[in-house]
Amino acid sequence: MSSGLRGKNISETALTWLKSLPRISLKNLREEPGQNVKYKRARGRYGGKTHGCMPKKNPQRQIFPRPGWEGGQTPFYLKFTKEPYYKGHHLKRQYPPLSLLYIQKLIDTNRLDTSGLIDISSLCKSGLVKFLPEEKHYGFQLTDEGIDKFAAKIDIEIQYAPEHVIAAIERLGGSVTLAYYDFHSLLALKNPLKFFQKGEPIPKRMMPPADAIEMYTDPKQRGYLADPQAVEYERGVLAQKYGYDLVIRKPPIRKDPLQIFLGLHPGWVVNLKDKTILKPKDPEIIKYYSSS
Repeated sequence: MSSGLRGKNISETALTWLKSLPRISLKNLREEPGQNVKYKRARGRYGGKTHGCMPKKNPQRQIFPRPGWEGGQTPFYLKFTKEPYYKGHHLKRQYPPLSLLYIQKLIDTNRLDTSGLIDISSLCKSGLVKFLPEEKHYGFQLTDEGIDKFAAKIDIEIQYAPEHVIAAIERLGGSVTLAYYDFHSLLALKNPLKFFQKGEPIPKRMMPPADAIEMYTDPKQRGYLADPQAVEYERGVLAQKYGYDLVIRKPPIRKDPLQIFLGLHPGWVVNLKDKTILKPKDPEIIKYYSSS
């Protein structure tokens, strides 16, 4: 009996001590010997090269690298494998969409002249069409938005158009021509005034690349390198397919495959000051600009 009371008293005494003793925490833990030694800044060579401070470089002078900068010797496109999906992506030609509804609005607001040829130059002249050759824009593609409301007879030169869009234009007596322009020709077409102010001869239009030859020589797609008789035959086939009668019309307004501007041949120089056109007379120069 006495031993039980004695054990009970010992446990109660231990619990009483635990209640009064401090708890172990980060505040009352003693540091190891030599862990935090206060450094006294010395003078001269005894303080080291920078006396414990960082050297004065770009971060201390608030000079930070530009956004997107990546340090090291190996750029990111060499660290990781390149997927074949992006092979030649920077060389792909882009064709911004241009709907029939938007063309009809430009015609209704007198932004486009339907008596002449509608090409890249006339579209850029309207000031309402975004065209950036430096971003691989190689022309426009016609879309079928507003195809039921389109009611204009036009001769348009475009870079891509589906079959039903071609039928919608030819049903009204118009014509569609798919034409290719190289980069330098596109720069001249975007701003003809800027090009003529340079006083340079008009360059000749280059032939389309190998992957585009088939499209621009196909009479079904109204390619500018296709046979005109084959194009007329395909116009009749398309009219029978969509159930409309061909409209008797004059020959469509078209450019020569080497021409950039309608009515101006390669090699000519336009003098804006005197309002004259200078034509070459050297047979070799004439032969160069007349050959593809």
